[in-house]
Amino acid sequence: MKLRLCVLAAVCLSPFIASSSLAQQKFDAASKVLALEAKWNEAYKRGDIATMNSLLAGDFIITVEDGATYSKAGYIAHTSGGATVVEISDMTDLKVRVHGITAVITGAYHEKGTIKGKPYEYHDRFTDVWMNLDGRWQVIASHYSVPVQ
Repeated sequence: MKLRLCVLAAVCLSPFIASSSLAQQKFDAASKVLALEAKWNEAYKRGDIATMNSLLAGDFIITVEDGATYSKAGYIAHTSGGATVVEISDMTDLKVRVHGITAVITGAYHEKGTIKGKPYEYHDRFTDVWMNLDGRWQVIASHYSVPVQ
């Protein structure tokens, strides 16, 4: 009788244990991706090409505020050209959704600096898509847009 009760309890509790484990995995993935998002943002601000290169997937694509799109190589060349000096690069209102090996981050973005000596300032919304590729989280797509006022 005791064995039957133990088996019954194990069968009844196993969905809760599995659910708790899945929730912990999602939380761990979300925390990891948020840390990598911050690392990418800092690398962008400093013009750290090596770090950006390691965080962006080979087939990465980004759409920026004016609607232009860049591949990984184009984005890195655009970023590292020296014409842009980033003074402020802040992300707020970050939300992460993890679905298996994919994580989507949305948020608000504020950037201020100079391009070819002329000041600029953006207040955007963004969506970044991260994917766990061969055990490493990398950005596969990014989209920035200026909200309608």
